Amino acid sequence: MPRHIASLAIIATLFFGPSATRALGEPTPVNNDPDRMSWLDNGQIRLGVDLSIGGAITYLADSKKKVNLINSHDWGRQIQMSFYSGPVPFIPEGATIKSNWRGLGWNPIQSGDAFGYRSRVLQHRNDGKTIYVRCTPMHWPLKNVPGKCEFECWFRLEGSTVKATSRLTNHRDDKTQYPARAQELPAVYTNGPWYKLVSYIGDEPFTGGKPTVIVDRADGKGWPWRKFYSPENWSALVDENENGVGLYLPGVCSWTGGFAGGEKGSGGPKDFPTGYMTPRHLDILDHNIVYTYDYTLIVGSLDEIRQYVYQHHEKDKLPAWRFEKDRQHWKYEGTTDTGWPIRDCLVVKLAPNPAALASPKTFWRAESAPKLYLRAAFETDAKSINVAFHPYDKIDAVDWPAWGATTRPPPGPGGQIPLAIAGDGAVRTYEIDLSAHEGYRGAMTQLRLHLPPAKGTVKIYSVGFQP
Repeated sequence: MPRHIASLAIIATLFFGPSATRALGEPTPVNNDPDRMSWLDNGQIRLGVDLSIGGAITYLADSKKKVNLINSHDWGRQIQMSFYSGPVPFIPEGATIKSNWRGLGWNPIQSGDAFGYRSRVLQHRNDGKTIYVRCTPMHWPLKNVPGKCEFECWFRLEGSTVKATSRLTNHRDDKTQYPARAQELPAVYTNGPWYKLVSYIGDEPFTGGKPTVIVDRADGKGWPWRKFYSPENWSALVDENENGVGLYLPGVCSWTGGFAGGEKGSGGPKDFPTGYMTPRHLDILDHNIVYTYDYTLIVGSLDEIRQYVYQHHEKDKLPAWRFEKDRQHWKYEGTTDTGWPIRDCLVVKLAPNPAALASPKTFWRAESAPKLYLRAAFETDAKSINVAFHPYDKIDAVDWPAWGATTRPPPGPGGQIPLAIAGDGAVRTYEIDLSAHEGYRGAMTQLRLHLPPAKGTVKIYSVGFQP
């Protein structure tokens, strides 16, 4: 790897982490065996997953045009599962690590590692309608170190879309509850002609507003990756004629994408230039977690991609989180919970210092949701907590480089409302009139629960705008 590229890789992993640097990584040649491919074709699109590298998607095309959209320059590309947790760095006893990837930490990926060792498929089925693959992934930064986990994928075709389900099942020996990290859900890498990154990043989603071109041919943007807020929950990588592939994951507003590796507009599956996009949730990955997500790939024009999203989103749905089986992508600051599995509620420990629980980035309008309902049980001497909200900010209306001197500044302070609580351990539904706060107007993007320094626990069953 040239010295300047290695330096960029180190900076990127330190400042951003997840998959920030694979596009500039030391090439690991991909020699796919055609006989190890599993195919689906419905006459509209053709999908190929490579069983020699964990079942990652290496081929996606219009059935008639037969032009592959997906880049496989090395095993950090493709369309694949990729997860992140602690410790950072993650170096098991006796393991060899590429120094420029130390900042990634625990990072199993579906295709293989940076040293050229492949992930291993454990099970595969293809009945002509659905492909199923189960594999043991490899840790990208390490030499021949399989993950103590399993990846599973289900793929089926529906019109011009791929409907996908991905699942991580962990079997780690390290039972530490590491802080939430940004997960790629999934990582999507396209060939050079599909360089134009597009999404909608305004404050009036699903009203037909003009989408934003985040990365274009001559704008000098794309690397470092760009972070952006997408309240319509999609992005697309398209060519100069605005045809390509879209990615849709309902409920995910935090995205990253860009272009790296050379000239925009040219290059094939084995070439260095690549477009990239991923929806991102911040999630804790417990040592024994079972973590599942669904996504849709849409092949077509930009208009067709967005039309599909509009047809399938749930209209007028207000944010609501019920913690019956998982954390619903909430993260913790200054505290932990009792771990996986989640049964009926989050059991969060109060701490000597102030702590907080933060929702994923989302979208709602204040006038549609004047009251918030918190169902919880507090067992503590503390008398109150603060409920905070974050309005749509001017920085949400633009994209920002993922690392470097001009990274995105923190959002404005938002507003906080004190909530009196009963500390007797009884389950109650608390009603909070957010509309009473003068700052609670217009578009909103996030909720936070600020916990006081105290002893005890809080059980949180649900948070939302319906009782």
